[in-house]
Amino acid sequence: MNAQTVITRRDVYGIVVPSGEPVTIPQDSEVRLTQTLGTSLTVLYDGRLVRVAGEDADAFGLDPYAPSPIPTEGDLRERILEVLRQIYDPEIPVNIVDLGLIYRLDIEENEDGARVEIDMTLTAPGCSLGPVLSEEVKQRVEQIPEVKEATVNVVFDPPWTSDRLSETARLELGLL
Repeated sequence: MNAQTVITRRDVYGIVVPSGEPVTIPQDSEVRLTQTLGTSLTVLYDGRLVRVAGEDADAFGLDPYAPSPIPTEGDLRERILEVLRQIYDPEIPVNIVDLGLIYRLDIEENEDGARVEIDMTLTAPGCSLGPVLSEEVKQRVEQIPEVKEATVNVVFDPPWTSDRLSETARLELGLL
């Protein structure tokens, strides 16, 4: 999307990227929309990037949006990956799967429901949004009917590098 400047229509809560600091953007503030992908949007406010939940998009004059529906058919691993592709890095306009942030996805299927364990990383170890992104991953995966429990581990070994970008991500970012 092309960045667009708007005036907030109401107070709205967000999280500063990458510090993770909570912030309230007051009504009538000028912000620049920098990303409206997946389950959240990112705005530039007071010189800082702020991640805001998609359901609060109305504060910026946009229709509120929720995550895409949970897929109910097909291979469980592919459905989990589809859900994870709906979660975007707040600074880079690429989903966390194509960005290469998902290191491991293990599924243990039982008669009482699947247990899923995910190892994910961040583009930088100092990013304080790790708990926010990992909680969103956990919540979204646990919305899949067959999944009883999801555990998300944020790991930094091996460190993330741009070599982990998928071909799709490289195309999106103009690196191919």
